[in-house]
Formats: sequence, C-alpha cells, structure tokens
Amino acid sequence: MSAPRPTVVVLGPSRSALSGVTTHVNLLLGSPLAAEYALAHFQVGSEGRSESALAKLLRLAASPFQLAAEIVRLDAAVVHINSSLNKAYWRDLMYLAVARLLGARVVYQVHGGDLPLAFCRNAFSRRFLKATLAAADAVVVLASKELAAYRAFLPGRNVLALPNGIDCVPFTRYNRVTSRPGAPLKLAYIGRLAREKGLFEAIDALALVRSLGIEARLVVAGGGPEEAALRARVREHALGDAVNFTGPVAGEHKALLLSQSDLLLLPSYAEGLPYALLEGMAAGAVPIATPVGAIPDVMTDGVHGLLVPPRDSDAIAQAVARLASERALLARMSAASRRRVSSAYSIERLASDFAALYSALCADRAPSAAL
Repeated sequence: MSAPRPTVVVLGPSRSALSGVTTHVNLLLGSPLAAEYALAHFQVGSEGRSESALAKLLRLAASPFQLAAEIVRLDAAVVHINSSLNKAYWRDLMYLAVARLLGARVVYQVHGGDLPLAFCRNAFSRRFLKATLAAADAVVVLASKELAAYRAFLPGRNVLALPNGIDCVPFTRYNRVTSRPGAPLKLAYIGRLAREKGLFEAIDALALVRSLGIEARLVVAGGGPEEAALRARVREHALGDAVNFTGPVAGEHKALLLSQSDLLLLPSYAEGLPYALLEGMAAGAVPIATPVGAIPDVMTDGVHGLLVPPRDSDAIAQAVARLASERALLARMSAASRRRVSSAYSIERLASDFAALYSALCADRAPSAAL
C-alpha cells in the first residue's frame, strides 16, 4: 500500500476571481503537482467575495482559526502563502503565524509589490519585515531583480526564483497567419483596466500611430475602475472605430483573441510576472511591454518583442510603427516568443519546481505528533 500524499494548503483568492494570483493558484491546483501532493485551497482576501464592511471584519477575525482547523484536520505538511509586499502582507502575517505555530512548513511566495527596502519606512520596520519573512521556510519570488533584492535583505535564508508557468496547449493550437505588409495591425490588451497598467498611454499611442497613416486596431479585454475614463479618452481621440472594449475574456475566447493579434500591449508601471505576457507570447502575439518586474527575464528586447519606458506614449507609438513597417521582423519575433514560453514557462516546469521545493521541506518537517 502506497504512502498517502503529503498535504499542501495553498492560500489564495476565490478560484473564480479575476486576478493573476487566482490564475497562479488555479494552475497549481490543476497541474501535475496534484499527482504527488494533496493540494487544498484556502480562500483569503476580498477578491471574488460580495460582503459588507462588518462581514469583512468578522471574516478576517475568524479566518486564522479556520486555517488552523484546516491544518490540523488535514495534517498539512506545507502551507503555501501567496502574498505581495503591499497591504496583503499585513493580512497574511496572521496566516504565517498560525502555520508556524502548528508546525507546518511555510512557502511564502511574493507576487509583486514593493521590494523589501522600498516597503520599509524605518529601521524598526526593516527589522520587523526581516523577522517575519525569515519565519518562512522558503521565500519564492518571480523575477531575477527580486531574487537579488530578497537575498540581500535575507542573507543566508532560503530565497529562490520560481517564475510563473502556463498550460501552453490552448495558446499553441492555432496556426499563426503571417501579417501582410499594409494590412491593419491588430493590437490587444488583456487585464485589469487600471491606470497603472499604462492603458491611457496605449490609447494616446494608438492616436499617434493613426495620425501617421498606419492602420491599427486595439482590442481591450478586461474590466476595472478606469473603464469609463478610458472610453472617454477613446472618444477624445475619435478612435471609436479603432478600439473595441470586450470585457473580460477567458478560456477559448482568450486563446483565440491572442492567436489573431499581431501585438500584445503591456505598458504597465509595475508588474510581477503577468500571465497575459506568457499567454500572449505562447500564442505568438508579439509583446510591446515595459521592463518592470520579471518582464525582462521573459522577453529580450529586439528578439521576442520591444521594451519601452513606462508612461511613454511616444515610445509605444514608435514601437508599433516600427513593427507595422517591418512585418518580417514581426513574424520572427512571433515565432521566437512561442519558442521561449513553451521551453521555459510551461506548467510542467512550474509543477516540477514546486514538487522539488515541497519535497525538500517535507523531508525536514518534524513528525505530526509534534503538534
């Protein structure tokens, strides 16, 4: 009789919420990792919930005790906390404390936010952050820049970079059609409609491109607080015939949209490792993106796409104009993007990385009797 699989409790938002962390959690839970570990989801955060302020307060008060009950009930070997160095850090402190108190190993995965020194306001907050992060058995980051910053902040601790991965199959099943010279260029954005995503600059850039006589159309797929203001900006530039707001897309609809797009616009001010980048590149949509977070780790400027400075509509316009006039380069970048993601950012690689990490932590764990 085979030994039971060790249990890993994975903390994250509602599995139906629209967020990068939700995508990460869903991919982990559905990955080959589930063959080696019993994966249990524990919902945290407000995403995907409809609740009053009082209900939220009561939930926050009860949540640590609910996690404790789950750890004991499942005899969880590992608690995998998905967090960020922003307000989520303060929420997740209680989960870190509960997991340590009950003897579970802790993976603390950081999905963007500030770097450690930028997050700290003074010497006391630096000591506090260092102590709390050091309480985790492993700190996982997404980008090489983050890896250097966290290793410098936590010398001698177990800090490693495990970039996101995706199921490439839905995004590679469509054949790319070479974009003909002079044909309208098809642009796409997928994600939250928020100011920090650089969408206002993207719309301004589209207006500049069109003023040069270049035919280009943009599909904006997503929802968020800036949708009304973005629609107003489109009207201001008289781009009603060139910009289509579709609302959020998922599954086959998203894969089809990306497979039919020449360019993926991601001019964010800050990022972790956006799934839209991996999905777009897997589908062959060439990214025009900013060099923030893990984006420079994934794409090389001039090979897989073009990097532009944040908040720079002129640079976005110049990148679009260049690829509109160099369709052979666009085709080479499209093929290179597909190879890059399938070789280095697959869900199989992600599952293998986390299986190795969980295995090392479980091997060091004290017996459950220590509870």
